[in-house]
Amino acid sequence: MTDVEREAIVNDESEPNRFSDNASKSLVCQLHSGFSERFLRWRRRYLPVGGGTRRGHGSVKLSGPLVSGAAYCVSSCSMIIMNKIVLSSYNFNAGVSLMLYQNLISCLVVAILKLSGVVSVERFNWKLIRVWMPVNVIFVGMLISGMYSLKYINVAMVTILKNATNIITAIGELYMFRKRQNNKVWAAMFMMIISAISGGITDLTFNAVGYTWQTANCVLTASYSLTLRRVMEKAKQSTKSGSLNEVSMVLLNNLLSLPFGIILIILLGEWRYVISTDVTQDAMFWVAATASGFLGLAISFTSMWFLHQTGPTTYSLVGSLNKVPISLSGLVLFDVPLSLPNLFSILFGLFAGVVFARAKMS
Repeated sequence: MTDVEREAIVNDESEPNRFSDNASKSLVCQLHSGFSERFLRWRRRYLPVGGGTRRGHGSVKLSGPLVSGAAYCVSSCSMIIMNKIVLSSYNFNAGVSLMLYQNLISCLVVAILKLSGVVSVERFNWKLIRVWMPVNVIFVGMLISGMYSLKYINVAMVTILKNATNIITAIGELYMFRKRQNNKVWAAMFMMIISAISGGITDLTFNAVGYTWQTANCVLTASYSLTLRRVMEKAKQSTKSGSLNEVSMVLLNNLLSLPFGIILIILLGEWRYVISTDVTQDAMFWVAATASGFLGLAISFTSMWFLHQTGPTTYSLVGSLNKVPISLSGLVLFDVPLSLPNLFSILFGLFAGVVFARAKMS
């Protein structure tokens, strides 16, 4: 309370018929001032004004990274496991068709969100499409190879073999962007190589076709990230606004993948299999396939959300730690035959992934 306010209070309370001396005036002034200050403190603490708002913002700031990180981990784990269920448990032999269905769901959901005003999407043009086409070709190959690798390899080994993507990406960065890695990073990558080789040797469910698909997936995944980094600025210059947000990239990738998927389904003859197979008559199969489509889109949004809430270093570390529950849940849910050497290789590979993320942060 300011001095001016206190003088106003004294003047208001100094009517002759109410107070007869200066002592009474002083006493009333002190009581009024103390009460007012206590009331203001109470209001700031319990009412949604000033302090209450700050306290609310603090809790949101604290919970944001935790909630977004948890959402990213749950969606990532669920997506891999759901794809494994659709391809292996239902014995569905049409990975391209599943990719096409998932991408169609992603396009529909983003379109609905755009029409609802929830997200904003950049207007596409032919110049942008031509620039983005190489990225999309690699994107389609990455998705398809990932589908077929999950068909033949258990979830734990897939997550460990994916470490090879980090090695290929680091080599690509060295030659394409002249980005050198420190010794800790190279040491972690050497550990990844050892874990991948030992894991393959000790894998009781080893499948040469599956490992070939996974090798192709690692190469394509690394190529996707490297090509995307190179094309990004050129793609932004091809838009009217000069920018291209993440939602637009998600929609562009999924939209352009639809004609590729249709062409591949026709060329590979998958459409005959999809029409004739009995699994498409199972309602639960469609529930699982639809859920995998929503989870694929959820990964895109939760990863962007988590990256915005934290940063690339935390995102990378959590991504490496996220392989632990994925691997363990895959071993338990699908009853994978396991030996002690293979389990050690898997755990060593998970540890190497964490060491790699920590090395990149330093």
